[in-house]
Amino acid sequence: MRRTVCAAGLMGLLMTTSCAGDSGPAEPEEDQTTIPGPNVEGDEPEAGEDRSDDADADQDSDAEDRSDSADSPADAEPPELPEASSTTLEPAQTISEPVITPKSVVANGHGLAIANNMMYQNSVTVYDTETGELVQELPDSISPGSLGVEGYPETVQGAPVEAAWTEDGQHAYVSQYRLADIGAAAYDDCRNGDDVAPSAVFRYSVQDEDWDQFIEVGRVPKYQALTPDESRLLVTNWCDFDLSVIDTDTGLEEMRVPLSSQPRGIAVMPDNRTAYVAAMYSNELWKVDLETGDAEVIYSEAEFPRHLILSPDSDVLYATFSRSDLLVAFDTETDEVVTTANTGREPRTMDISADGSALYVVNYYEDSVSKFEAPSLEEIDRRSTGHLPIGVTYDAMTGSVWVANYSGSITVFDDTVSR
Repeated sequence: MRRTVCAAGLMGLLMTTSCAGDSGPAEPEEDQTTIPGPNVEGDEPEAGEDRSDDADADQDSDAEDRSDSADSPADAEPPELPEASSTTLEPAQTISEPVITPKSVVANGHGLAIANNMMYQNSVTVYDTETGELVQELPDSISPGSLGVEGYPETVQGAPVEAAWTEDGQHAYVSQYRLADIGAAAYDDCRNGDDVAPSAVFRYSVQDEDWDQFIEVGRVPKYQALTPDESRLLVTNWCDFDLSVIDTDTGLEEMRVPLSSQPRGIAVMPDNRTAYVAAMYSNELWKVDLETGDAEVIYSEAEFPRHLILSPDSDVLYATFSRSDLLVAFDTETDEVVTTANTGREPRTMDISADGSALYVVNYYEDSVSKFEAPSLEEIDRRSTGHLPIGVTYDAMTGSVWVANYSGSITVFDDTVSR
């Protein structure tokens, strides 16, 4: 059954509603007992992993090399690769330097991947997807005033969660879970309610090798996505139960769209007007009109919808349901379910191959990544990863699959080997 809301009609209600007052699920998405970040320094490296500081010594020269050729990656054309549904995942590399706690890793399709290390390392790390070498380690500190945004301390520290690259691969928008020492502490159960301060999205520039924009959004922003024409940035505000719609020309919020408990994943249709949003803790998949701000629930039959992705032709919407261990395909013309498939234990993030023939889903409590044929959703491969795989990205330049392991590493697979 569909449920419809209007942006204007619910705004007043949301302003008086506190997340802490809601009874969330017994096991929140990032249960504090499963987050390894604060204890990483005391953990022993996995066998064969060297966590020396040698990578830091090479950082300046790597950054200088990248600066000299900053424009070239955007001009490169992806190579012809085997159909992804015909290949198998072969372990290629494990990255654990510098010390990282990647919540996500996202390739830009032009030779770079960015990992977001939350408040546990307060950094993003940028890698060359051809070699796996570190290009840059950038602290999550920013000066809002120098970027034209007033009312903040001279320097603000974030906590990087997810990234969305521009099509040319030159900028990455990175959501910040919270701004340090501003307002009450932020948690996934939103226990501190309205005392938690709104946060921001920082924009990373490949050319400048630094943050070049500070965008104000809501409380505990998680996922973000650009409209295909890149005129708008959409950001889910986890503890505000809503969606920020940002004008990318000005960096200012156009409107807030009320949704429901703990929204996360986003997928935007080619019309630049229609967006799908997963409201995770309310077990609802929403469809949003970005022009009117109207939104309706189109599906609520499985638990914890987390990540959304479209097929290259946008005819199919894929969704992971973490608590149901389920992958679901929807027809975007009718919004009806096409097919479903069981996953490993607690699927989190997923990505799709450049040719649209394969999906990659990380299974958080199983330490594995599954590969599904699309759109049939037949599982055709499953491989072990590092501990607590939480993010995944497909790199079109190399045909590699990068898995972010929250315990402190990135596992890279070669997906060009015939099976």
